[in-house]
Amino acid sequence: MRLIDLLTSLAALAAVVALIFLVRRGGDVLNKVRGRSPSGNILSVKETLFLDQRHRLTLVECDGRRVLLLTGGSSDVVVGWLPSGSAPVSISEDWGGCES
Repeated sequence: MRLIDLLTSLAALAAVVALIFLVRRGGDVLNKVRGRSPSGNILSVKETLFLDQRHRLTLVECDGRRVLLLTGGSSDVVVGWLPSGSAPVSISEDWGGCES
């Protein structure tokens, strides 16, 4: 194999890898413009906070709206919907908890 053949093969491989990268990035940008997650779903779990061995608080986003769910007890509870114009929330931050 001559040197020019090797260089041509490497250039072609680099071009294919670059195209794959650009298509992947273009799809992510297009999904953000459409308002969807990278997987294309309108329902996603944003964050989960384990309160104890059975209970957890879950932040779910559905079609651009966010809701807090308390799960793991005898029944699951919708804690509430967050206002649509509110700032991003991280439920794993120190929230003060219930102190006795």
